[in-house]
Amino acid sequence: MGDYEVFKSKIFQMTKIDLSCYKERQMKRRIDALIVKAGIATYDEYVAALKKDPALLEEFVTYLTINVSEFYRNPDQWKVLENEILPYLFERFGNDIRIWSAACSTGDEPYTLVMLLAKFIPLNRIHILATDLDKQVLEKAQIGLYDEKSLKGLPKEFIKKHFTQVGGESYQIHDEIKKCVEFKQHNLLKDSYPSGCDMIVCRNVMIYFTEDAKKSIYHKFNQALNEDGMLFVGSTEQIISAEDYGFTAYRSFFYKKD
Repeated sequence: MGDYEVFKSKIFQMTKIDLSCYKERQMKRRIDALIVKAGIATYDEYVAALKKDPALLEEFVTYLTINVSEFYRNPDQWKVLENEILPYLFERFGNDIRIWSAACSTGDEPYTLVMLLAKFIPLNRIHILATDLDKQVLEKAQIGLYDEKSLKGLPKEFIKKHFTQVGGESYQIHDEIKKCVEFKQHNLLKDSYPSGCDMIVCRNVMIYFTEDAKKSIYHKFNQALNEDGMLFVGSTEQIISAEDYGFTAYRSFFYKKD
């Protein structure tokens, strides 16, 4: 294939995606498989093809970013969010809480947040910033059309209230929910972070980063949060020595900014 280090440098110049921040064996295996699928023999040839073909470049970025997502993933954690964390946030920050859904993939997570928040406050008071590196998944999120499998864990009351069935197995989320979410492209590894967040939700993404990249992101999450704000992480992403990043473990998978 050629020199992977040189390849990483060229990809960064083209896309600003820093492959050095991802676990190398796992990422290299994914990229090598993609190159073979394209019928290309070397990294240099692949870079040249990416420069010439915007569709191939889009496919590459989409393939690299991990887009496994579903509504209400790990239901017990969402119940803790509903029963303990949201009431705490409303008490601490009032009804106009500012939430950032980082690495939001196809929108399942921010839309789930809207539906939960709607149990407490009117929809016109809800605004969630949702970001991801991948433009294609953001486009899919803005369309808001999902298959049955994506909704399998979602409480039936939410499906009945906030979706319309389209065809046999597809569901369109209602516009009133979509209007509550602002989608933007964002690279966790290089872009500046929003400020003044009351809660950041970033789940099942950090497992793909190196330890150094994770440390940097946790520090930046801390800076993006208001004092006493909350970070909600995935079920395999408990933060070891959370105090090193200015957090206190509040509940499992929820960390409060000190």
